[in-house]
Amino acid sequence: MNKAFVRESDGDDDEEGLSPSLKLPAGTRNYISPAGHQRQKDELEHLVKRERPHVVEVVAWAASNGDRSENGDYIYGKRRLREIDRRIRFLTKRLENAEVVDPLRQGDNDQIFFGARVTVADADGVENTYTIVGVDEMDVAKGRISWISPLARALIKAREGDSVRFQSPLGVRELDIIEVVYETIT
Repeated sequence: MNKAFVRESDGDDDEEGLSPSLKLPAGTRNYISPAGHQRQKDELEHLVKRERPHVVEVVAWAASNGDRSENGDYIYGKRRLREIDRRIRFLTKRLENAEVVDPLRQGDNDQIFFGARVTVADADGVENTYTIVGVDEMDVAKGRISWISPLARALIKAREGDSVRFQSPLGVRELDIIEVVYETIT
């Protein structure tokens, strides 16, 4: 069948291709740090003011060259435009639902909430440090876990000195909370 008659996905459900760890639970706010919120706003502005207009120029130029069926600049430009538009819709929705939470407002609190940097120790005494961040800021390599992850849900509302149990992929684990610190997330 000719590609001209095959309809590609419009991407109406912008979260359709996301991994489950990046999807927000239905009806919840998109909690995010001030730095994460600013990064999303900057990316949206870059896409709208720079990237998209540039790609539109390329597509317009390619369309003016004639036969579009074998015009790579036109075909790939249109595909890139769909990707940009999908990302713009996604970022717009995320920013509309964003609730910026500044961890510094917690002050000298030993109870765990969004934005806390928590040091925990397992039964073997191995210590790890995690920062509870928004879904879009998650980075396991940097010790940043999403507030909707099983570990973060177990930690939230616990205090320094408490022990928490949670279901990990390796089974039920128990961790002792050693330290809770609130600082600027970059």
